[in-house]
Amino acid sequence: MKDSKNVYIRLAGVVTIWMIAGMAVLAGCKLSESDGTKVADLDYTVVEEAKVPEELKEHIDRKKEADFKLTYEDDGQLYIVRGYGEQETGGYSIAVKEVYLTKNTICFHTMLIGPGEAEEKTKAPSYPYIVVQVKSQDKNVIFE
Repeated sequence: MKDSKNVYIRLAGVVTIWMIAGMAVLAGCKLSESDGTKVADLDYTVVEEAKVPEELKEHIDRKKEADFKLTYEDDGQLYIVRGYGEQETGGYSIAVKEVYLTKNTICFHTMLIGPGEAEEKTKAPSYPYIVVQVKSQDKNVIFE
């Protein structure tokens, strides 16, 4: 009886090792395919609030109080949205640092810019976000 238990324990150990090795190989392949190397810059348009699709506006409105990232596709266009949640005052802006393609992804890098010292700040909270439109791609978006 003891011998059969040992065989099962050893077999389970070997199977576990092979599974871990297999996952490591797969993870290594995945990492090498999406290593973040820029393939090309991606043309984009910052979308004015009035031109944001209504359904997307509703999603933004539901999420705006917290930091959020989302994508939305409509009529061959991909909308990439980055919101920075509730800020104590107004006067914030968002800079698009980069929008580019890698082999498997779209990378979207933005930065929140606070109000300047000379700038008049509203006392009401604000919910800064930016909507960028690109041609639809069959790729996941990575927010940086």
